[in-house]
Amino acid sequence: MARDPKVFLMGEDIATGGAYAAVTNGLPQKVGIERVINTPISESCFTGAALGAALRGYRPVIEYMLGDFYTVAADQIINQIAKARYMSGGKVYAPITFRLPTGGYMSQAAQHSQSPETLYIHTPGIKVVYPSGAYTAKGLLKSAIRDDNPVAFMEPKILYEIAEEVPEEEYTIAIGKSNIVLQGNDLTLVAYGYQVSQAKKAIESLPNYSIELIDLQSLDPLDLETILSSVSRTGRLLLVQEDYGLCSISEHIAYEAYTSLSLKSKIGIISSKFAPVPFSPPLEKYLLPQVEDIIEGIKNLF
Repeated sequence: MARDPKVFLMGEDIATGGAYAAVTNGLPQKVGIERVINTPISESCFTGAALGAALRGYRPVIEYMLGDFYTVAADQIINQIAKARYMSGGKVYAPITFRLPTGGYMSQAAQHSQSPETLYIHTPGIKVVYPSGAYTAKGLLKSAIRDDNPVAFMEPKILYEIAEEVPEEEYTIAIGKSNIVLQGNDLTLVAYGYQVSQAKKAIESLPNYSIELIDLQSLDPLDLETILSSVSRTGRLLLVQEDYGLCSISEHIAYEAYTSLSLKSKIGIISSKFAPVPFSPPLEKYLLPQVEDIIEGIKNLF
């Protein structure tokens, strides 16, 4: 916002209460109250307003109090914002960033714990990024705001509880590039968001296995080259996600690996069980992927 005066924020309670996790607290005092705008409780309304502002040369950043509430603004997102550049023949741009606190592990029940990334991946015209911690969040958010396309910036809520050192100096993380977090020779483990943290714990508990861990960072566009290069060397692929497995990014990657490499490659997917996320902590734990599930998945591929 200091770099570009055309960037502004809109969302419920962001100017006064900081909205979810109070991440915008103090921001109006730094950049001006006119650039951190409290909105009515109407996602469809302020999402449509963001499109109007974007068409006039601004770069709106929309914060939905919870990522689940995208459904209220689905028409604006899917039918208007995602298609504006295409249907104008490239004459107009919609550089809007959707900040979407998302996911479970916090006992917030079925309407506040969803992982809606597949909807955005399946909508041409929207890019999708998914940080795995504070460091990647800063780099990806800068890239998202500067991109001339709409970008869904998924924020795993559970990661607000995990501290991570972030450099103060300028840096960005390119959209469309994954990151090899750990190098290994015997198995490729692909994850994103909070599952990267869980995967690290699983790998640390299995010192006798040589596992390469890839953090996707960007779901659309997808860095298939890095993944396939790793799997062609290790011969094993384990995909871990919080989203449901059905018609998901992990199923797509598994298909690409299966058809592009060799039928001899061993592939496994760990994901949430196909049911609404429960409020009950024991039931939520049963439904969502856990470190123990990842450990079992690794052993099964060996």
